[in-house]
Amino acid sequence: MSVLLKLTDVAVYVGDTCLLEPISLELKQGVPLTILGQTGSGKSLLAQAVMGLLPATLSLRGVVEVFGKPLPLSERQSLWGREMVMLPQEPWHALDPLMKGIHQVAEVYQHVQGQSYQQAMAGAAQDLQQVGLADSAHKRPGQLSGGMAQRLAISAATAGGAHVILADEPTKGLDVSRRDGIVRLLQSRSAQGSLLTITHDVAIARQLGGELLVMKEGRLVEQGKAVEVLDHPQDSYTQALIAAEPIAWREVARPSRDQAAETVLMAENIAIARGGRTLFEGVSFSVKKGEVVGVVGDSGCGKSSLGDALLGLLPVSAGKITRSNNTAKPYQWLKLYQDPPSAFTASVSLGTLLNDLVRLHGIAQERIAPLMTRLNLPETLLQRSCLEVSGGELQRFAILRALLLDPVFLFADEPTSRLDPITAKDVTHLLVELARETGCAVLMVSHDPDLVQKTCDQVIAL
Repeated sequence: MSVLLKLTDVAVYVGDTCLLEPISLELKQGVPLTILGQTGSGKSLLAQAVMGLLPATLSLRGVVEVFGKPLPLSERQSLWGREMVMLPQEPWHALDPLMKGIHQVAEVYQHVQGQSYQQAMAGAAQDLQQVGLADSAHKRPGQLSGGMAQRLAISAATAGGAHVILADEPTKGLDVSRRDGIVRLLQSRSAQGSLLTITHDVAIARQLGGELLVMKEGRLVEQGKAVEVLDHPQDSYTQALIAAEPIAWREVARPSRDQAAETVLMAENIAIARGGRTLFEGVSFSVKKGEVVGVVGDSGCGKSSLGDALLGLLPVSAGKITRSNNTAKPYQWLKLYQDPPSAFTASVSLGTLLNDLVRLHGIAQERIAPLMTRLNLPETLLQRSCLEVSGGELQRFAILRALLLDPVFLFADEPTSRLDPITAKDVTHLLVELARETGCAVLMVSHDPDLVQKTCDQVIAL
């Protein structure tokens, strides 16, 4: 069994400070390797080190061998696309916003595999059919849901036929059926090579099998065969990760519905159509102050469209939406985006963005520190831009920014899809707790039925 990738005492430093402690591993042909851990544990940093994508401010120590040869940075980069490929954590960073999806996949077949235009288009169409995007093949990324964009990015990245595939959180934001489909796609694409997957999803680690490494705060805490580690975890951190899966959560205490409480919003027999196709129809519900309504369903079924319609960002094709709170400011009807990079500019630091918010709305500065503590956000985060923090950290910062505006209604679009299980559990319970405390009505979209069943006052299935 050949070793495709070997790391020997690989560590990452910024100056003399160690961010990723020395780690050694082997990626063998036909044996998938999964790295499991929380946001900020160093998983993505390790993948960047392997691919040669570390920022100039960071340095790599140790030896990276590819196909049995120690390769410096420049030689590893020459293998991109053809022999090594990394699937991005954020699909928006890998897709051309102006190019139709089928053309983004087809150009890989053309320019990497040397196929004719006709062959490339046929191969791209087949790939998109395999991941459930046949009807969206001629849409641009901005016309796709987050989960659909992720599937497009994976199809484009794997079309070159690379033998070593590094997948950084490849299934985040996807419903269970699509998640399983992506795993099968990655397994088939890596059949002649091997797959190194970075994830915070315990279910994905189980499904992939093979070897498993568990990381925490830049160091390796446990490793072995995936089935053995997950069925009989030895480290307390691994045990906590497994216990934090939504299926293992206790249901939150739900107060009895106060019929006299103010109704913030009411939807009556609404229907929404996009691109000439009806996503759903006949949906009716009301949301009172402090209530949390969960919306669950497959990717592309209209969950995000429902929330956008309630905020007045998308017209309904039938039915009526009534907002009862007429004293609220427009900025108190808010959306937490599924893909946090789409809600931030990278041109300034997060601290600057926060200061702008404080000045614009007269927010008391002393409110910030306690909320940052509750959201597990270090003060040093404010010195970085949105591109210099993890997806999970950026999502928690987005929640911080929203809560500072005292929202009347908050549409949380997959608010924990970028978070590891432990952080997702904490953030979900915090959102529910704050909704109760402040009287904010929350519409929480999720692809995980266990999460909404155990935390929400009512559930809408689309």
